[in-house]
Amino acid sequence: MKTKNPYSENYVIGLDCSTTSVKAIVYDKLGKVAAHSSEPIPLSSPKPNYYEQDPNDWWGSVQKALLKVTTQIDPSKILALAISNQRETFVALDKNGNTLRPAIIWLDERCKDEVEPFAKRIGHKKIHNITGKPVDYAPVVYRLAWMKKHEPKLFNKIGMICDVQAYLVWKLTGEFKTSWASGDPLGLFDMKKKEWSPVILKTLGLKDNQLPVVYPSGSLFGKINSDSSKKTGLSINTNITAGGGDGQCSGLGSNVLSSNRAYLNLGTAVVAGIFSQKYKVNYAFRTMSSCCESGYYYECSLRAGTFAIDWFIKNILKIDAKKQSSIYKQLEKEAENISPGCEGLLFLPYLCGVMNPYWDINASGAFIGLSTSHTRGHMYRSILEGIALEQLLALSEVEYITHTKIKEVVVIGGGAINDLWVKILADVTNKDLIFPANTEASSLGAAIAAGVSIGWYKSARGAASKMVGVKKIIKPDKQNHNKYLDKYKTYKKLYLALKNVI
Repeated sequence: MKTKNPYSENYVIGLDCSTTSVKAIVYDKLGKVAAHSSEPIPLSSPKPNYYEQDPNDWWGSVQKALLKVTTQIDPSKILALAISNQRETFVALDKNGNTLRPAIIWLDERCKDEVEPFAKRIGHKKIHNITGKPVDYAPVVYRLAWMKKHEPKLFNKIGMICDVQAYLVWKLTGEFKTSWASGDPLGLFDMKKKEWSPVILKTLGLKDNQLPVVYPSGSLFGKINSDSSKKTGLSINTNITAGGGDGQCSGLGSNVLSSNRAYLNLGTAVVAGIFSQKYKVNYAFRTMSSCCESGYYYECSLRAGTFAIDWFIKNILKIDAKKQSSIYKQLEKEAENISPGCEGLLFLPYLCGVMNPYWDINASGAFIGLSTSHTRGHMYRSILEGIALEQLLALSEVEYITHTKIKEVVVIGGGAINDLWVKILADVTNKDLIFPANTEASSLGAAIAAGVSIGWYKSARGAASKMVGVKKIIKPDKQNHNKYLDKYKTYKKLYLALKNVI
């Protein structure tokens, strides 16, 4: 006789609102997926390097995704919902809740000219110490500075500034609330005091009542309101819970809660995160709030991850990958036959500037060592190796500064399906690569926060130990690693050597 799973009739939802889609995934207490749905989110680019979204599209896609899963699962059994959101994205509302302009998302580069002037008014070091973020165009604070300068009439009408989670929580509950882990990427948040920074707000000409109230991840925001209950199919008794930014949710959903384990998200950007209980700032990383009860992630970010691969296929090979999807496997096969080190070819993956450790928004990428013997397979493999060498640089810097040793890396994101790339990453970094049982780490991290909020577990750490599983582990090839170390010696010199040349 089979024993009935005592948790099979109760569920939580991890709602992942990313740049391109909304995923509503229903989990039981053991992290098993009971239902899943996805809806796309349109993205517009009105000018080169300008990227915007209509927040009504966020809400519209959320409604559709939730309506799908609530037809698969009895809504009365869904106890709570938490949100994992795309970061460094904001929408400004007027005092009546009307959208003042389209949301400016994290890909947007329009604020580059505002970064230095604004930073100088406060001081680079002071901003870094308050927010945990070195001066860079990623945080929303610089987009708000752009809005104040270029759209002053709209800026002066701001009643509320929302990150994606805050906007959706408002739609679900009628209240403006967000989490520390969603608020801190805005670059307006005092990481030590866990409050909106009076210094930064004053410099912008804003007040804290123009921002949502902040809570730790796993806190209960309240119940869904009756209108949203009808629009989503969720029960009126559903609890809405504090989630976090997708990066930090990925860390929790990967069970990265100790200093000897990191997560590596191989997405449009490549993001690595290392957990620590201590608040520390350094140019080797940016410091983010965790989705745990306490602690932080030291985060290393490379803007051109799978973006670099897609750029190469589209702009260099002139191939439309949507029409010829087999190109990825073709390139992987060609690159597999090339020895580690790519026969002298190196790639510097700074196509979109560089964050850690140099923080140069004007840096550029480069192929170095090209010869007539190199083919498209060499160039493709050099992109994979260049990004892997960058991860070795980033992780080594964190290990040195924090006096820790990272033994294993949890690999997530769309790039994790590229077997060659994963093998290269293991060999270059000399780390064990762990593949989780559930690759939707950001959604699972939000679900863990939801589970903690309703008392399934006493802590996020305890929840992660039960809800996160391991599918497989790939170990590095020591011989290949030694070969890559020779390339690494050269790679470390590239940016400084080319800085004043390109």
